[in-house]
Amino acid sequence: MNFLRTPDPNPGWLNEDDLREARRRLPMVYVQALPVRLDPLGYLSEIGLLLQATPEGEMMYTFVSGRVMYRETIRAALLRHLEKDLGAMAFPQLPVSTTPFAVAEFFPSPSETGLTDDRQHAVALSYLVPVRGECSPRQDALQLSWLTPEEALSPEVQAEFAGGRGDLVRQAVAHAGWGR
Repeated sequence: MNFLRTPDPNPGWLNEDDLREARRRLPMVYVQALPVRLDPLGYLSEIGLLLQATPEGEMMYTFVSGRVMYRETIRAALLRHLEKDLGAMAFPQLPVSTTPFAVAEFFPSPSETGLTDDRQHAVALSYLVPVRGECSPRQDALQLSWLTPEEALSPEVQAEFAGGRGDLVRQAVAHAGWGR
């Protein structure tokens, strides 16, 4: 499912035609992040989800996400996409380790992973990233919704994720040790 996207002012290493051709032939590497708020003891209290409109006019939840550019570190890619998607005042706290809570495999058609992206085969390193500041979602996101873990796992919210991303929210919440 395609989302409306803000043009990247620095598209990196490929123009749009070359990127389209590469997506047709190669898996693309992405980072994706779920911004979170923690309580004073460091436990998960809220999850930030971006609300976007699809070209068909449907409202869907999604994550901070984007490609890792050639010669870019995982940390640099995470920070770049967090600042681009949440604004400069979000003050993300990058994880100590670059080990993701999940390695998500997206395919252009349904597969055994349950994750789809109609544009490409993509591998996304998925992170929980605490943010301390004020978030201002990017132009193509209508809003950033802060939900409790209970709300994010509710059937109503889970139905509003595209391409199997609701499963990744469940994995993130479990990774954070919520619900023990």
